[in-house]
This record gives sequence, structure tokens and C-alpha cells, in this order.
Amino acid sequence: MKNAESSAINVASETTNSGPIGKKKSTTPLLAAEVPIRPDRGTHRMKRGLAIFDIVLRIGALSSALAAAATMGTSGQTLPFFTQFFQFEASYDDLPTFQFFVIVMGIVAGYVVLSIPFSIVCIIRPHAAGPRLLLLILDSVALALSTAAAGAAAAVVALAHSGNSSTNWLAVCNQFGDFCQQASGAVVGSFAAVLLFLLLILFSALSLKNAH
Repeated sequence: MKNAESSAINVASETTNSGPIGKKKSTTPLLAAEVPIRPDRGTHRMKRGLAIFDIVLRIGALSSALAAAATMGTSGQTLPFFTQFFQFEASYDDLPTFQFFVIVMGIVAGYVVLSIPFSIVCIIRPHAAGPRLLLLILDSVALALSTAAAGAAAAVVALAHSGNSSTNWLAVCNQFGDFCQQASGAVVGSFAAVLLFLLLILFSALSLKNAH
């Protein structure tokens, strides 16, 4: 009798765990397979292309800033007629605005040189947001400095070309034509650097968009 009871109990325990066709049901839930998320190839190529174009723009900004600083820093003219006691001479260091211009353009050019390694890192790792964000912030500072220097120098150059009859300021470019030509060229170069920094900021913002 004991053997019959034990066998009956075993059969009952097996039938409670069996399915409708006699197979044992699994109580373990199915886990979804984890698929690694890979960046889109199109996005990857776009970010790398922007990074390559970024370094090209930086080289252009460096050339513009250096040319502007060098042109303004070497600007000067001495008129052929002079007396025994004084001579007529114009130089960039006669005006604090032009001195500020040379200093700022030199600082901006130095910053661009230091930023090129970070731009190379962005080429190697296009989806790295840290270096790109740092460049975006520093480029904005460089843009502000360049715009301030270019605007101030442009105002002085315009005054030198046209003068101001209300304040009896003469148009000195009528006498110092070479000096004004050099100063005007330096201002044009500085505005070219401003435009390139605007493009750098724009491309940095596009690269940071949907960054992984």
C-alpha cells in the first residue's frame, strides 16, 4: 500500500507540472537579446567630414590673423618732406586702437595654433563631444575678440580716409596713402578671420547635434 501511495503521489506531481501534451512548462522568462547600438555610418562620415573641414578653416583663420597682425604691425610711412626739427611720420603704434588690433590678432593666431591638436582629435574620434564643445566655447571667445579688434580698427581707418568735418579731423590718407592702404588691408584680413570663426562655430554646432 505504501508503494502504491508513493507512486500515486509522484504521478500527481508530474502531471501538475506537465503541459497539455505532456511537456514540462518553462517558468523562466525569455530575455531579449541585447543588440549593440552602432552609430550610423552616414552620421559618422558626416562628422568626420566636418572635422576635416574644421581644420581647414582653422588654417585659414590662422593665416588671416597672422597676415592682419603682420600687415598692421609693419604699417608706417614717412613723408619725403621734413624740416630740421621734425618730420611727418605715421605708424601703427601712434594709435592705441591699432596697437590693440595687433595684440588681439596675435593672441587669436596663437589660440588657433593651440586648437589644431584638438581638431585632429575630432577627426580621429568624430563622436567625441568633449573636445568639440571646448572648441566651440573657445572659438566664440576668439570670435568676440576678433570682432572687437576689427570693428575698432575699421572705424579708425574709415576716419582716416574720410575725416570728420564736424570735429575738424582731416583725412590723413590724402598724405599717408601707403600707411592707410596697409591698415585697410589688415582690417580686411581681420574680417576674413571673423568670417572663418563664424563658420567654425556653425560647424561645431552641427557636429554636436545628435552626438553619441
